[in-house]
Amino acid sequence: MTQSINRAPATAAPVSTTVTRPRLTLLAVALATFMTYLDNNIVNVAMPAIQQDLHLTISGLEWVVSSYILVFASLLLAGGRLADVFGRKRLFLIGLGIFTISSLAAGLAGDATTLIAGRALQGLGAALVTPTTLAIISATYTNARRRAAAVGIWSGVGALALAVGPLLGGLLSQHASWEWIFFINIPVGIFTFALGWRVIGESKLDSGPRRLDVPGIATSAVALFALTFGLIEGDRRGWTSPLILACFAVAVALGLAFVAVERRSRQPMVEVALFRERVFSGGLIALMMWAFGLFGIYFFTSLYLQNVLGFSPTKAGLAFLPMALLMAVGAVISEQVSRRLGAHRVVAFAMVLMALGIASVSLLSAGASFLDLMPSFAVIGIGGGLTVPLTASVLDAMPREEAGVASGIFNASREVAGLLGITVIGAILAARQSSLLTGGSAPVDAFLSGYRAGILVAAALVAAGAVAAYVGLRPAGSRPVAARPLADSGDADQSSATRPAAMPTAR
Repeated sequence: MTQSINRAPATAAPVSTTVTRPRLTLLAVALATFMTYLDNNIVNVAMPAIQQDLHLTISGLEWVVSSYILVFASLLLAGGRLADVFGRKRLFLIGLGIFTISSLAAGLAGDATTLIAGRALQGLGAALVTPTTLAIISATYTNARRRAAAVGIWSGVGALALAVGPLLGGLLSQHASWEWIFFINIPVGIFTFALGWRVIGESKLDSGPRRLDVPGIATSAVALFALTFGLIEGDRRGWTSPLILACFAVAVALGLAFVAVERRSRQPMVEVALFRERVFSGGLIALMMWAFGLFGIYFFTSLYLQNVLGFSPTKAGLAFLPMALLMAVGAVISEQVSRRLGAHRVVAFAMVLMALGIASVSLLSAGASFLDLMPSFAVIGIGGGLTVPLTASVLDAMPREEAGVASGIFNASREVAGLLGITVIGAILAARQSSLLTGGSAPVDAFLSGYRAGILVAAALVAAGAVAAYVGLRPAGSRPVAARPLADSGDADQSSATRPAAMPTAR
């Protein structure tokens, strides 16, 4: 039986919400999610145009991408906690405003320093917005079925953004100018800000402690920064270089310090007991396996499409579009399938399907056509879409008053696991490629062999994630829960502002 998280009355703070319009609220958070996910990869295919126009060095070019990821991943946990304390709507709007203004600054940048600073500020805005989106959904949709459907739409929009990013980046940089990959955020950001201001209900801790856990925020942010920096820079600087080893040492030391601080704090940023929730911990492990495989294959398959098959950036982006569309469709229907079959079965099956699709990519040759790619990409897309009940189940397991910080943990784990996937698969690819080149193999054959080895490792880890999902998400029957009064958030199924809120098991 899964343990519940029991809190003393002093910390069992109910969530305060105002009446909202659920559908328009979902539209606002979906648009914000689309923008922030899009910016994760829209820049990649525009790199040659940016380098030529701003005369960037390779190092400067790498930091145009890395500065966003570094700030984003480092501050997700802190952003979630700030949202819980000061209000999810407030942090959503602040983050969205920072993101929109910094997009304008990045588009107007005339030198590397300004562009990198603009990208870092975009990462800050995204780190404030992203944790609030799931927390706002949780506060708005108090009915489990409607919440799961909303999470499906949220996930589908995110999947669509990940695939549209390279395609849109290629089209804009090829047929307009690279500045438009940033300018496109401005009208969307302004509209989303105005919509969110009008329709999103505020939700935050209504009573109890309001003091921020500054030591917890500081140690978590610096630990995540050091870990992310090490993963980003390790390949370029060397994994045994003093700086990279120091980064990993700092990440481990401050990670342990963070746990110690949270265990001793009277008002911790993260309840350590949260990780004793089987659904939360099992779902988090499965999510990290999913991100490891999907992010890794996405990054290196882009290289395969362009460097081996000779696709243009636009054509390479177009190749991922069917995968994303199927992922979006799967995400929308996944709640109905999960309700019939159980989240644990659906997510486990979906991850096995993804693992098979990823493994089948390793069978592609150096002469594969566009159509040859589609069966594998379709299987990955369908499997990826059907994993959405994982997010919904973890969201159900979150203590409602800590939805922001729990969402921050969820998103930060995904980002770090994705970076780890790129790092590990890249190391496998490079080692195999170097060995074959030394033996006299052709460069294309050496790359393809290393790519296949990395892909098979990613497939194996996604398959292992299926086991974690099945074990972690399976229903555990009835269990004791602490009653937590919730204010009416405007959802039609919430009949009372003081109805006790149980922490439901996975459906």
